[in-house]
Amino acid sequence: MAEPATLWSYLARDPLLWLTATLVAYLAADRIAGALRRHPLANPVLLSVILLAALLWATGTPYRTYFEGAQFVHFMLGPATVALALPLYENLGRVRAALLPMAAALVAGSLTAILSALLIARALGVEGAALLSLAPKSATAPVALGVSEAVGGEPSLTAVLVILTGIIGAVVATPILNALGIRDWRARGFAVGVAAHGIGTAHAFRVNPTAGAFSGIGMGLNAILTALLAPLVVRLLL
Repeated sequence: MAEPATLWSYLARDPLLWLTATLVAYLAADRIAGALRRHPLANPVLLSVILLAALLWATGTPYRTYFEGAQFVHFMLGPATVALALPLYENLGRVRAALLPMAAALVAGSLTAILSALLIARALGVEGAALLSLAPKSATAPVALGVSEAVGGEPSLTAVLVILTGIIGAVVATPILNALGIRDWRARGFAVGVAAHGIGTAHAFRVNPTAGAFSGIGMGLNAILTALLAPLVVRLLL
């Protein structure tokens, strides 16, 4: 009978193992979040990251090995992002009715995300590619990686920052919006989508369908605007 270490060494070479581990980790995290009544801190993505990180650490598996198996999930980010155009189409009439406020919020949110990250990081002594990698952190991952490369950042670092931004946004969005007394689900969702892209949008859909739809709209529009604004802001500011 094969020893556990030998068996694991054999299984770890199979890419399907890590894709399965990713899906199982998310399902487990979603169950945990449900058991905790969807508390903001019990975000399924955050819990999945913790579970997978613990598994990789416990088995001594390099991230590169894990990614070879889980990259199909990464590939699906693109189609998933494009699919979020559907909420925009379905809510086109409501978007037209609030076009000016949404446009103002979009520009303000996108500029704030870019400028605050760059200025705070520079004040703390961050320089070079690490600083430039922060510029597109609030855009969805496929767009953020392209923008990061275009402005001279490190796409791999940007990917980490995008995930962190989304998780933090999903965790703090509901308490902050409640504290500010914002009750309009359109405004709540749009703000989350602009600030916390796909992870925030997934959270918004769990909270309210209208919030989720407008979060998807905010996420898509912010991705386009960030791709246009980030290179200009970097050129003017740095």
